[in-house]
Amino acid sequence: MPGFPRPFASEDADERRSSSSATKSHNADADTDTFDGYDEFVPAHLPEPGPFLDGGDVLEGDDHVAFHRLTREIFEERGVYDATFGYNLARLNLDARHPDAGFRYAVAPDDPDVLLAEFTPTTKFCPQSDSLTVGSFRAWNGLAERHEYDRVSVAVAPLHHDSTRTNEKLRDLEARSRDDGSLREGDPRGATESDDEDDGSATPF
Repeated sequence: MPGFPRPFASEDADERRSSSSATKSHNADADTDTFDGYDEFVPAHLPEPGPFLDGGDVLEGDDHVAFHRLTREIFEERGVYDATFGYNLARLNLDARHPDAGFRYAVAPDDPDVLLAEFTPTTKFCPQSDSLTVGSFRAWNGLAERHEYDRVSVAVAPLHHDSTRTNEKLRDLEARSRDDGSLREGDPRGATESDDEDDGSATPF
C-alpha cells in the first residue's frame, strides 16, 4: 500500500535538528560556566601555592597554561583520572566548582631542571590523594621526554589529613627513580621501554 504523503515532514525534521542544536548549544554554555579553558589562567579557580613550592619560581600565566595543557595530554595517555568526577585529573584545575583544588607548579629553587608540583585535593579526607599523586608522579616522569624538566617532584598539600605519610611515600618513590629509574613502589628493576609499555596497558598510571 502506498504511503500517505507527509507535507510537514521536512518541517518536523528541521524542528528536531533545531531543537538538538539548541540543546547542544545550551550544554556547551553550561560547560563553559563550569569549566575554564585549557588556554586560560584563572587564579581565582586555582589553589594558592603551598609550602612545597616555597622558594620556587611559581608558574603563572602562559607558563602555567603551557605545562598544564601538556599535563592533560600526559594524564590522558597514562590514565590519570579522578574516579569521583570521572574526568582527567588535569581538568580539576579548570573546575569552577572546586576553586581551591588542583595542581600548582614551581621551578625548584635549587635546580631549574626540576619542577615541583603540589596537589591540593577537594577535601582533607579525599581517599584518592595517595593514588592520584603517585599516578601523577609516574605519568610525568615516565614520559619525561615530553616536557623540559629532568624530573617532576610531587607532593600533596598539608590540607590532607594523611599528607605526611603520602609525601614520605612520594619521596621514597622519587629517590628510587633517581637511583635505578624505577617508577613503581617495591620494583627493584630499572625502567625500560617494555616496563613503560606494561605500565600503560596493564594498570592506570
